[in-house]
Amino acid sequence: MARKLRTSGRTPRRTLWFRTLIAIAACGAAVGGLAAYRTLSHDTTERPVTMEEASRLALSRLNLYQASPVAVTLTATEGGGVVVRVKGVVDYRTHRAVGSYHITGASGSSSSSGAVGPAAGQLDHGLVVWDTGGLGLAPAPEGDNNPPWQQAEHIPRSGWSPRSYTTDPLDAGLQLLIELGADRPDNPLLLAQSGARWLGRDRIDGRSYDRFAGPRAQGATPSAGSDGERSPLTYWIDGDGGLRRVTMRMPGLGTPATVEFSGRETGAKLPEAPWVTG
Repeated sequence: MARKLRTSGRTPRRTLWFRTLIAIAACGAAVGGLAAYRTLSHDTTERPVTMEEASRLALSRLNLYQASPVAVTLTATEGGGVVVRVKGVVDYRTHRAVGSYHITGASGSSSSSGAVGPAAGQLDHGLVVWDTGGLGLAPAPEGDNNPPWQQAEHIPRSGWSPRSYTTDPLDAGLQLLIELGADRPDNPLLLAQSGARWLGRDRIDGRSYDRFAGPRAQGATPSAGSDGERSPLTYWIDGDGGLRRVTMRMPGLGTPATVEFSGRETGAKLPEAPWVTG
């Protein structure tokens, strides 16, 4: 039987954990003395962030807000070889988003976002809209290869199946994604005090990004950054504070959910009809 995204609601057991995580990521919590060091570009050892790095991390959410609407891709592994991928657009000024989702099994890979029928290994596909309160699902219109925000405009409100967020990896990823942008920068001093760490430097599509662990939960013991004490959020940020990638580790899951940002989606206009909580 093809796997479907569930539309029946259930109480999210991870709600308190998730809200705490977002609050920590937003402004940090002072749990120790400031440890900031100026380092050379060839550093390879994990360390506390410098104030310059904390400032870039603090700007990343504002930069997302100002770039809205932005193109995003979310990938979440749900176990048993099942992978859910959402490609869409997020408007951080309205905290609304729309995209197409594809669920694939271990035997194959998803087709492109313009697909209109099942591909080898594809278990389900359709449209998804989400905001801070929950999400809605709808079948993708047959034969419509337009971007998902244009497809969503032709679906009446009654055509969407709304529900609250659940504990599924996809839901946690969507909920995190809608909260990442902010209309003001975070406090870099608090980010540094609460344990944000520089982890390394990577190149993505030919551009250099610093990789940071976000702030730790209040009361965590400072350390060299073992996974058990490190923030579950990891950010890839460029020299201007631009956010390229975020990964989120969740309890009980070995593979982090990954969000990729591809820049401003010029001309994208999110539809009004699907929103049930906005």
